[in-house]
Amino acid sequence: MIKKIALLTLGFITLPQFGWAAPCSRINLTKCLDSACAINISSNPAARCQYCGTADAGTPASNMKSISTGASSKNTISAKDLKKAPSDPGERYVWATKLCLEKIQNCTEDDVSEAYDPLIEKSCTAAGISNDMARLQKKAATNNKSATTCSNEISTCLTAADKCDSDFSKCSDDSDFDKFFASCSSRATGCTNFISKSRDEIDTIRKSALDATSSNIDAIVTARKNAREQKMSSIKSGCSKNTDFEKCIETVCKNNTIDNCQSDKRIANALCEFHKTACTKIK
Repeated sequence: MIKKIALLTLGFITLPQFGWAAPCSRINLTKCLDSACAINISSNPAARCQYCGTADAGTPASNMKSISTGASSKNTISAKDLKKAPSDPGERYVWATKLCLEKIQNCTEDDVSEAYDPLIEKSCTAAGISNDMARLQKKAATNNKSATTCSNEISTCLTAADKCDSDFSKCSDDSDFDKFFASCSSRATGCTNFISKSRDEIDTIRKSALDATSSNIDAIVTARKNAREQKMSSIKSGCSKNTDFEKCIETVCKNNTIDNCQSDKRIANALCEFHKTACTKIK
């Protein structure tokens, strides 16, 4: 009886070791997706929305091919692969998801949705207010400050990351907006006569941006998500039938063997095995 209890206890101690798996690193997953979706994000808050959200957000800078240098190639999509990325935002998101699930171990499509969809939504909010902000910042400063110049200075200060942020998400409360506006307007020298006008203009933009997060932006994100789910459904179908795997073998055999693998397919199978590995992450 004692021996049976000892064996049972040993089983409880050792069993978890066989079933344990490292958790998904959502930090690395985000870095990987950013390498395709957040190009030039530091100077363009709308980048994630433009690259992997919706075409309605506008066209990103065409001369940018990858994120800033210094990112780990292990956890990012290479510049060479980025040249093959689809131009349609929805298709690009699906494409990036598939590559990143291959690179970042133990992550799933749910991890992608939970970690990255909110970032795209915030970026789409920034894209929605960019035109309004451009209106305030259109004219350059002159020797004698105008109402437009003052609004430009104050709004630039207000939308910094340590204040309201580019989408005004940190100023959803009026008290926070009042606090940051007071700080920024005090720095805008020579604007005393235009403070009230500037506040009204910027506050209108703020309220419009916050309203958009629960209306227009939700619609944009929902449409993008539906398109992405359709693409993922197509990929899952290909995985269930081993379509991608078989196409890979066909290509390898055609391009690298004399007899189209009639004599041996083992090398082709080995080279294309990564398709099956990727499919296990997506299912």
